[in-house]
Amino acid sequence: MKFSVALAVLTVTLLAAFPSLAASPDAPAIDGRHLGLLWVLPFIGILLSIAVMPLAAPSFWHHHFGKVSAAWALLVIVPFAALYGVPTAVYEIAHLLLLDYIPFIVLLLALFTVTGGIHIRGNFHGSPSMNTALLAIGTVLAGWMGTTGASMLLIRPMIRANDDRKHKIHVFVFFIFLVSNIGGALTPLGDPPLFLGFLKGVSFFWTTTHLFSEMLVCAIVLLTVFFALDSYWYRKEGHLKRDPTPESPIRIEGGVNVILLMAIVGIVLASGTWKPGVQFTVFHVPLEPQNVLRDLALAAICTLSLKLTSRRVRSDNAFSWGPMLEVAKLFAGIFITIAPALAILRAGKDGAMAPLVALVTGPDGQPIDAWYFWLSGILSSFLDNAPTYLVFFNLAGGDAQLLMGTLAGTLAAISCGAVFMGANTYIGNAPNFMVKAVVEEAGIRMPSFFGYMAWSCGILVPLFVLLTFIFFS
Repeated sequence: MKFSVALAVLTVTLLAAFPSLAASPDAPAIDGRHLGLLWVLPFIGILLSIAVMPLAAPSFWHHHFGKVSAAWALLVIVPFAALYGVPTAVYEIAHLLLLDYIPFIVLLLALFTVTGGIHIRGNFHGSPSMNTALLAIGTVLAGWMGTTGASMLLIRPMIRANDDRKHKIHVFVFFIFLVSNIGGALTPLGDPPLFLGFLKGVSFFWTTTHLFSEMLVCAIVLLTVFFALDSYWYRKEGHLKRDPTPESPIRIEGGVNVILLMAIVGIVLASGTWKPGVQFTVFHVPLEPQNVLRDLALAAICTLSLKLTSRRVRSDNAFSWGPMLEVAKLFAGIFITIAPALAILRAGKDGAMAPLVALVTGPDGQPIDAWYFWLSGILSSFLDNAPTYLVFFNLAGGDAQLLMGTLAGTLAAISCGAVFMGANTYIGNAPNFMVKAVVEEAGIRMPSFFGYMAWSCGILVPLFVLLTFIFFS
């Protein structure tokens, strides 16, 4: 509750301060043409910290991961302030906070809080057929309630269903593949990159019609592989000890949160369709009332959920703020340290990553869909997939009508790369890390950063190669 209130207070404080902070339209932004690849090192550093330190120094990481994240962020902020001036550093931080980080965290917080107040009482037995069915249901739900909402709603029932299984790590790895990523391709509400496309003018149901085949191929292949693998381990386990949570009738508690979840969907959808054409600035950062009201409404929903949900429901869900706080602290560092990398990408052919940018265009000047798919995907595996989507959306021209028409294949490639390949690492999509944190909090040891990548490289990469030949060649 303190966390949601703090976010609301922060937003209101910034809005109240905007007359004194408002400045000219000439924002002191970073010019990516003048940045070398050395500026990307803090971002690489925070990634390596997330990958290595939980294994190399677990106790230190558990108690100080927020400080580590802040240290890497300062390695970007301080040099920028020294070399390019305090106004530039302040502008970049304000831009990240107001337009990227706060909306990102507020939406995640709302979904995390509300879904954490919905308790699915009762239990299924985690047999291969039941696990496969739950993964399929979660994949469909992810497209309509968001990958974060579907992940947080179903991860705890999935943990209970498999609490008597000896071999179960693969269950949660495939859960991340399908529920936390692949299923988000159905609508703009499914994953933040697609919602950004919706805000840029892509029709709401364009993703449903143009990404459905790609999503279906991925879902069928992954569910088939999962069923075969889970069946193998299930047979190998043989007779197990008595199930600590045996099968029992299913019922949903905390029903008010179902209504609040629908309200979240409505609020987010309204913020993309209501455009009053009004704008104001906070230290050169343009803000629109529909987005500010959206964030305040989502913060209010968090408070309502906490007040209207009984403590017993959250206790039965093993709900805690730990996973959300971990995501908030780590992604604060990630959002700041990716700023130079994104600025270099925005510089296009004039930036230090010009060779990568040149790969997406053929000799005839036409976009190469396969490269758009793989470059947007690879970067989305390690960078946040939402701003990465925007970079490649703009590289392809940035005209939503053209991209939905003549260049529909290119927009589909960008969308699939950003959404699907977010599953390649724990940090490719926020729900990945949240699922990992919830599962580990339940006492189940998840693969390390590189251990998870071994799963994704062995299963997802061949699938994406197949996808390339079918849809993007």
